[in-house]
Amino acid sequence: MDSSAYISIPELAKILGVSRIAVYRKVKKGRIQATKIGRSYAIDRRSVANILGDTLGDEDKRQIDAAVKRTVKEYGRTLKLLGAE
Repeated sequence: MDSSAYISIPELAKILGVSRIAVYRKVKKGRIQATKIGRSYAIDRRSVANILGDTLGDEDKRQIDAAVKRTVKEYGRTLKLLGAE
């Protein structure tokens, strides 16, 4: 495992501007993907942009697509009328 490809929880906490405990809680709840190495956690540097909200993950994209489809299905006619104005 290349250590430069990963960051620690304290490093991520500093980037996010939150406490280490807050990051640990998010890791424990599964909101932040991390690999456990011994007693420590390592977070993939590539996922930091996703954590910061700079990029969308596949699951986020699926949720957005589903929401758009539901909205069009429920309000399609209304949206067409609004677009005609």
